[in-house]
Amino acid sequence: MKRKLHCTLIAFALCFALSAYADVTKKKEAVASIEKHRAELIKLSDQIWTFAETALREHKSAKALADYAEQQGLKVERGIGGMPTAFTASYGQGQPIIGILGEFDALPGISQKASPNKEPLEAGAPGHGCGHNLFGTASLGAAIAIKELIATGKLKGTVRFYGTPAEESVYAKVYMARDGLFKDLEVCLAWHPGTKTFADVHSSQAIVDFIVEFKGRTAHAALDPWNGRSAVDGLEAFTHGANMLREHIKPTARIHYAIMKGGDVPNVVPEYAKVWCWARDSKRDGVEVVLQRLREIADGAGKIAGVEVKFTVQTGCYEILVNMAGAKLLQQNLDWLGSLKYTDAEQQFARAIQRAVGAAQTGLDGEIRPLEKPLPNPPGGSTDVGDVSWVVPTLHLSVTTAPEAAWHAWPVVAAGGMSIGHKGMEYAAKTLAATMIDLFEDANARAAIQAEFKEKTKGFVYKPYISDGPPPLPKP
Repeated sequence: MKRKLHCTLIAFALCFALSAYADVTKKKEAVASIEKHRAELIKLSDQIWTFAETALREHKSAKALADYAEQQGLKVERGIGGMPTAFTASYGQGQPIIGILGEFDALPGISQKASPNKEPLEAGAPGHGCGHNLFGTASLGAAIAIKELIATGKLKGTVRFYGTPAEESVYAKVYMARDGLFKDLEVCLAWHPGTKTFADVHSSQAIVDFIVEFKGRTAHAALDPWNGRSAVDGLEAFTHGANMLREHIKPTARIHYAIMKGGDVPNVVPEYAKVWCWARDSKRDGVEVVLQRLREIADGAGKIAGVEVKFTVQTGCYEILVNMAGAKLLQQNLDWLGSLKYTDAEQQFARAIQRAVGAAQTGLDGEIRPLEKPLPNPPGGSTDVGDVSWVVPTLHLSVTTAPEAAWHAWPVVAAGGMSIGHKGMEYAAKTLAATMIDLFEDANARAAIQAEFKEKTKGFVYKPYISDGPPPLPKP
């Protein structure tokens, strides 16, 4: 009896070992796929880096990604969510359906060569100061690796890549979430370029984007100013009130604004004025408190100046809902792949950037950070990935693609257009692909992620910060 039990245990252990080996084998195949496509992925990323197209103008970038997905055998659906530059690329059939997000919009005014010194490619033109040329390409590379495993029968289910434009301003994912484009996913993955590599367990800031417009009555500023009602007086009363409010909001909250219209000439009482504002907090509830106070300040400013006020919420994002069960899965694959390695030339390039901006010359950090505990109040920054995370469990990863310097600035553009960025892009694709293999293969892992998500969203109803209308497409 003991001998039979002993043999049974050996057989069970052998089966478990073979199963684990099979999982690693598939991950190695996914890694090999990404390496096989490396030159094409780098070319694609560099194309998007050169196009450097801003929100909802990413026609060349979206086409390049979608065309490549089609060439690799994925089924592409273009123009989703009412946006010409949004698309999906899918392969497979049935459950589970695993999604992966890819961004590709640039930021205005930070054009830069792949140089460690500030040298615009075209003065005043956009640049990829958030690394989205790498983001979309890596995610698509991971999706293609999974597609190849599904095509050979080694995985079962559906992989779906989402080409998501306009993260930096319009927040396209909010429109996509509103329209139910993520509702059939079991899990969604995303990553972001950064200065460190880790499974991201820290949330983002919720944000609301709104404009306040003031309409007065024009008059000659010297001859009969008493007949005028200055819209700029209303605007200045509003911004003064907003600045006074800063003292009385929680330390987690932020208020930013830019004056978009403030009169034309000094000798005419201005009839129209406009200010564009963002309010943030670590939680959406906190944003709502600040937003209500700013509405009241706008109304008061209108009364002070004797002008009409129009307060319009344009868009906004939720904070990211962290999923620790998913983060642990990401961490396992980061540890399996190991740290990023850099050449002496790459480290010199990074230190030259840091020297140029006056930052500490620490070079590149490719070490894998251990899994952390979520911070009660996240660091600054907002993303429309947050809205996705409240409608489907979302796992988020950060990977080194630039040195510690200035973000949303030329150093990120420079590193993203050469081997430092390429290396991080490839690494992100491998991590995401390996994690997706776990999600396809391990029903228990999916169940744990789903259970955590359901517990955290119990009683929650998603309501986006946008109206029922179409996205605000730019004029041709």
